[in-house]
Amino acid sequence: MLGIETSCDETAAAIVVRDEFGNSTILSNVVRSQLDEHAAFGGVVPELAARAHVTYLDHIIAQACREANVKLGDVDAIAATAGPGLVGGVLVGLTTAKALAAALDKPLIAVNHLEAHALTARLTNNVPFPYLMLLVSGGHSQFVLVRGVGDYERWGTTIDDALGEAFDKVAKLLSLGHPGGPAVEAIAKSGDKLRFKFPKPLLREQRLDFSFSGLKTAVRLQAEALAPLSNQDVADIAASFQHTVATIIEVRSRQALERFRAEFPNEPMRLVVAGGVAANRSIAAALDGLCRAVGADLIVPPIALCTDNGAMVAWAGAERFALGGHDGLDFVARPRWPLDLDDMKVTADGI
Repeated sequence: MLGIETSCDETAAAIVVRDEFGNSTILSNVVRSQLDEHAAFGGVVPELAARAHVTYLDHIIAQACREANVKLGDVDAIAATAGPGLVGGVLVGLTTAKALAAALDKPLIAVNHLEAHALTARLTNNVPFPYLMLLVSGGHSQFVLVRGVGDYERWGTTIDDALGEAFDKVAKLLSLGHPGGPAVEAIAKSGDKLRFKFPKPLLREQRLDFSFSGLKTAVRLQAEALAPLSNQDVADIAASFQHTVATIIEVRSRQALERFRAEFPNEPMRLVVAGGVAANRSIAAALDGLCRAVGADLIVPPIALCTDNGAMVAWAGAERFALGGHDGLDFVARPRWPLDLDDMKVTADGI
């Protein structure tokens, strides 16, 4: 299976094999980041991202085939992210996949980007259904119950900023550069995480939703009150912000696992973490401690497969293809595409 990913600012392609028993082999996984193109703007510029995909995608696909020692004509199907995401970039990848499918007379698999994240743990760890997924990235922050391929129930989401977006905005506020997550984490190492007590929005409520906008505002107000900021002020603000986020994630995850145990009393509790924010060591440590305390299995794929990549798209396509799924060449790119089709509300995280 060839997988193509262009939903944001990574141009990616991969060749993945799924055998008849559901076992996986990643033959290649090529990702070209666009950090240099967007660094001067402090965030991703959609038009620049789409142009970069046009420039590099053909070369990335060719490289993926070379590394896998596979010819395009040998793949069983072509899978591509068809949404959600920046629609210009999604169109580049999906249109390329359609052209290849038509030219090679291969089936097309239009992949939901969130489903690709949701199924990555089966690619890396062969995790059985059902399991709970925590997706934390630049565009999404949500809990999803994964019952099977194509069978998802969203239990909670952000009502404003996604967590990765909050990290980016705090980093920009503190002049730490882009991407914000690694920058905040790096300087937080030398900070006092207890110096500032930031709010934890919604945490007293039982619903599994997140809210990070108020936290981001509190950080801004604290920075303005201390201006001009010393290097230690910046480190302490970053550390306190990160500590607050880790606490929020830990509390919400505990609630989500309790719900999972109540609904599936005979199943082992499994928490799968996906998305680029999964690389944050403070959050990872909080989740590890929680899962040890409540007896849950914590599954975190390698960070290269948590962030956007072609292998996860190829695997999601292979999982669907194994069940007889495929799509027509008239499939339309979707900037918004909820995993849970019973929940069609449009929220701030784009789904």
